[in-house]
Amino acid sequence: MPFDRLRANGINQRFPKGQEPGTTLKILIVAPSWIGDTILAQPLFMRLHQKHAALALDVLAPTWTAPLLARMPEVRKVLDNPFAHGEFNLAARWHLGRELRAEGYDEVIVLPNSWKSALSPFFAGIPVRSGYVGEARVGLLNRRHKLDAAALPQLAQRYAQLAEAPDVAAAALATQPLPQIHLSSTPAQQQAVRAALDLPADVAPAIFCPGAEFGPAKRWPSRHFAALARLLAEQGIPVWLLGSSKDATLGDGIAQMSQGHALNLCGRTTLEQAIDLIAGARLVVSNDSGLMHVAAALGRPLYALYGSSSPIYTPPLSAQAKIISLHADCSPCFKRACPLGHFKCMEELKAETVLHEIQQPG
Repeated sequence: MPFDRLRANGINQRFPKGQEPGTTLKILIVAPSWIGDTILAQPLFMRLHQKHAALALDVLAPTWTAPLLARMPEVRKVLDNPFAHGEFNLAARWHLGRELRAEGYDEVIVLPNSWKSALSPFFAGIPVRSGYVGEARVGLLNRRHKLDAAALPQLAQRYAQLAEAPDVAAAALATQPLPQIHLSSTPAQQQAVRAALDLPADVAPAIFCPGAEFGPAKRWPSRHFAALARLLAEQGIPVWLLGSSKDATLGDGIAQMSQGHALNLCGRTTLEQAIDLIAGARLVVSNDSGLMHVAAALGRPLYALYGSSSPIYTPPLSAQAKIISLHADCSPCFKRACPLGHFKCMEELKAETVLHEIQQPG
């Protein structure tokens, strides 16, 4: 069936040059660097599998997000993207392109909008190179999408749109529900992590994620986390703190202010271990962060705290998530630090308010 017939019948399936129905299609995804954004790309992976019965989907990603992708059944393998955030290094990108050429990909979808992120796929000579125009990437991408931000307010929607042809109207797809994100975690994995960290096997803790890599404006104050830990302790609910090594000092402060009612695990776990600990949680309280999206993907009862950022753009994609926000007149500002200095959007969100939300049925 000619390609124009497929489009006329409303079928979005299309085959790159040389690709025939019934053969395996090889697609490479150039993934974002942030943990949360990587999880929000999963609906794109799912839509691609829905469209292509025989699909080998690989992801080029930084080392720190590889454990997430390893827990996504849609991903065949993860290739290491060695470049630090902002690093150019044209020669190394050319060499990476030569390595990618040997993989024989039919298509690449570049999720970051930067010019440099599209260089290696271009050097690899991948026949179909898809993505948003971004930073004037007209020569690097040959299947370019123009972003309709009004029709697609969520980042996950914008990524998922890239599964379609560029001429498919975003508005026609915006009303379609996104596939439910999911990270795998087995009871055996969860028990193994607890044993390795000398944690009790029969406890369902509340897990707090007090960090936010983007900046302090997204963080609920430590004393509020500590106050909530004390309130939950009155109900016999233990609290564990999770985060990266950058959050270790933050976690120490919360543990001290909680009067011993919060166990600080920040910096003591790998991301893979954090996934399995969250999977066994009674509930999760988190800032808008990568671990918030991990909790959403694991289907845990989640209380997501928003201040400077917007739940419209990067909401937790889970029916088990509840967004808690004061909706201050100055938020969202999308700044790393409060530009007004008062941090009202998080300071005035009290522990008692969050506890009330936790105690609500359903």
